[in-house]
Amino acid sequence: MKYFSILVFLFGLQNLFAQNGTPPAAGARSVGMGYTGITYTDINSIFSNQAGLAHLETMAVTAYGEQRFLVSAIKAIGFGAALPTRSGTFGLSLHYFGFEQYNEQRIGLAYGRKLLEKLSIGAQLLMLNTRIPEYGNKAAFTFEVGAQAELLPQLHLGIHLFSPGRVKLAEENLMPTVLKLGLSYLPSNKLSLLAEVEKDIDYDARAKFGIEYQIIDPLFLRFGVATQPSQLSFGLGYALPNGLSIDIASTYHQVLGFTPAAGITFNK
Repeated sequence: MKYFSILVFLFGLQNLFAQNGTPPAAGARSVGMGYTGITYTDINSIFSNQAGLAHLETMAVTAYGEQRFLVSAIKAIGFGAALPTRSGTFGLSLHYFGFEQYNEQRIGLAYGRKLLEKLSIGAQLLMLNTRIPEYGNKAAFTFEVGAQAELLPQLHLGIHLFSPGRVKLAEENLMPTVLKLGLSYLPSNKLSLLAEVEKDIDYDARAKFGIEYQIIDPLFLRFGVATQPSQLSFGLGYALPNGLSIDIASTYHQVLGFTPAAGITFNK
């Protein structure tokens, strides 16, 4: 019952952390950078902006998990895989949130490709299911679309729209429609600066900022901040020469506390 009470509180937050349909974090890298991610061009873009998949050159997989607000029973777990082909990059994403008495599952089929050398597009078809043992399952279908463009060699633009149609999850409960717009600026090959604005059609806009700095060749340091609600985040990434990367991160919510996260990615 205490977990259900926590979820009721989460549903009341201005940015819904626990509503099926809310786009998940783009891996532990995203968690450490203020939940930014729409300009990512790695496998993590399968969660945030599928246009980024067009930049993959080899098969890639990722998995990550979050323990929401240090409540052991409330977890968010994601998995993604993508395969580049001559016709574009195809991907599969899976996501789970919740606990035994209430949980949400998300399955997505993603696609990204380059239209021009400096312009890529992507989309994902989604099936979202909400399960409450006492009431059964409720499934809904929607999609998301996105694009990325290189404005300058060091400046990139990303735009993403989640569930443009007002899909009904339950009686008087609509899936959120979320528009994101962001920029990434790379002043050097060791430093990335990200800024995004996220607008849920039913709530105030949210600003998110992230910084990633490569301290030494395999080690990355990350910081982030977000508004509505206010959150601070930090993280580390370690990239091995065999294509394996390990990420750890945590966010701090001023009311609910810490959410630790960890992830792993592999590029063949």
